[in-house]
Amino acid sequence: MIIKGKKKGEVTFVCNLMPEARKVAVVGTFNNWDPEAKRMVKSKNGSFRATMTLPPGDHEYKFVVDGIWLDDPDTDRRVPNPHGTLNSVVCVS
Repeated sequence: MIIKGKKKGEVTFVCNLMPEARKVAVVGTFNNWDPEAKRMVKSKNGSFRATMTLPPGDHEYKFVVDGIWLDDPDTDRRVPNPHGTLNSVVCVS
């Protein structure tokens, strides 16, 4: 799930896929798909969150949950990738 902030380009990524997960990261075109670049913080409700400021445009992303790469089921935009799976897309205006 994506929450757009009040600041221009601010995006909060929310991952509710596995509340029992120990380590969750958001990876994408904005951080060279590096699972160590942006770890998410666990909220009291069990979801994981990460906020970042992204430049305008489309940005592909995935969640890495305890080493498993997953697309965001709550997004309405996905595109195929070279690995035969889908990447989620967030559009920043």
